[in-house]
Amino acid sequence: MNQLTQKNNYMVITALAISCLVVFASFLWQGNKGFNLWDEGFLWYGVQRVWLGEVPILDFMAYDPGRYYWSAVMLRFSGDSGIMSLRAAVAVFQALGLFAGLLLIASSGKPEDKYRSSFFIISAATLAMWMFPRHKLFDISISIFLIGSLTFLASNPVPRRYFITGAFVGLVAVFGRNHGVYGAVASMGAIAWLSLKNHAAPGIINGLVLWGIGVLVGFLPIALMALLIPGFAVAFWESILFLFEQKATNLPLPVPWPWTVNVVAASVGDAFRSVLIGLFFIGTLLFGGISVLWVVYRKLNQEPVPPVLVATAFLALPYAHFAFSRADVGHLAQGIFPLLVGCFVILATTRARIRLALALALCGISFWVTHGHHPGWQCFASKQCVSVEVSGSALQIDRGTARDIALLRQLSESYTPSGQGFIATPFWPGAYALLERKSPMWEIYALFPRSEAFQKKEIERIEESRLGFAIIFNMALDGRDELRYRNTHPLIYEYILNRFDKVASPNNSAYEIYKAKDVGQ
Repeated sequence: MNQLTQKNNYMVITALAISCLVVFASFLWQGNKGFNLWDEGFLWYGVQRVWLGEVPILDFMAYDPGRYYWSAVMLRFSGDSGIMSLRAAVAVFQALGLFAGLLLIASSGKPEDKYRSSFFIISAATLAMWMFPRHKLFDISISIFLIGSLTFLASNPVPRRYFITGAFVGLVAVFGRNHGVYGAVASMGAIAWLSLKNHAAPGIINGLVLWGIGVLVGFLPIALMALLIPGFAVAFWESILFLFEQKATNLPLPVPWPWTVNVVAASVGDAFRSVLIGLFFIGTLLFGGISVLWVVYRKLNQEPVPPVLVATAFLALPYAHFAFSRADVGHLAQGIFPLLVGCFVILATTRARIRLALALALCGISFWVTHGHHPGWQCFASKQCVSVEVSGSALQIDRGTARDIALLRQLSESYTPSGQGFIATPFWPGAYALLERKSPMWEIYALFPRSEAFQKKEIERIEESRLGFAIIFNMALDGRDELRYRNTHPLIYEYILNRFDKVASPNNSAYEIYKAKDVGQ
């Protein structure tokens, strides 16, 4: 084994060890902290249903299937579909993503640098800080994997790598079609960049053909599901059409530009944090624009460019779309990794003291922005978390969520003592997972207005179920009254009013609770 191979092996082992250690430490600290009936419940319910043999998108509203089947396979090792087992499965995916990110950063540095380990640790800590929310770690890790796949292509653009990169983009789309789109846009940019003044690599047409064949191969799991599972093709196509009908991938929020911060009303700490958040949003755009221009300029002048920087340059703007689709810190975290990895790659090529100083600065401002969004810190800072049993595990949960869980269990005991179904809408898919019941409706997370035809189908599903109660969280989401359930789903809302009797709600005036007419008090 030569010296270069030894150094490469050491780099891989070090990156893997640090990644596993950081994720394991995070899981020990906050794996049992927090619980979200909304988005985390959406993922948990889907994994439970796949565990029982149902099909995502066909049998219930879902993300793309990949993450459910990954989780279901991982859960086989623990033998149960509880919340802690799911979180462990997600943590394994997170560790792989963090490992890929560190490996990309390490490949751009100098092997003989004596401060390398310190830089690794700072990089790992910074990336890990941005790995939230927990139920979106699939999306975050996938964004890092895409950086790796384009780096793989840019480092040695031979025909085989065009095909492999395309196959990976197709596979990524199995986990999230939006990631497939982002990967496709970035790949086309990278392939065009590779064709500039490069007669050794395949031409742009040949490169795109090889890449496109790879995409088809990578996307085969969805194609096979469409061919072999009756009804899946139609359901999958309808889920795509619905995005075009809404003309949006998410419910938008105003962009928190730094100049919009009300520094008078906020505390110094909150104002500073808000300004930093706005600067990070600007950073995703600036990095995407400037880095693309820079790598093109270097290519035209036939000057070397780190392959990782090429990958982050072409992925930065597509993932900025992710961040701006709903401009809050949670979505910023899912779109920021091309910027973060790109910054660390640039720092890895600078002098040691400058590198460590700037890396520590990026780590510090990342901590200031992100720490309050981690459930471990939330419980630590508030001192208000209480222990609640969920799927056989003791979780530390905020008091508001604990009251909601107690309410759901009380309603179940009173109105569904024999395991009957119930309705929890629009924001609590986790209620079904918590009580281990099947949703009577396909749409388990009802955010957008639906057509009359869709609502009538849902009512048909309800009528086929034996239900004990219904709870409607009739909140004006984002302060928009048109997004109240009674306005987005008026036919289903009226059906519940006519077929159920209203009962008092002790927890929250926005909770409308109804019991089936044939159920006693």
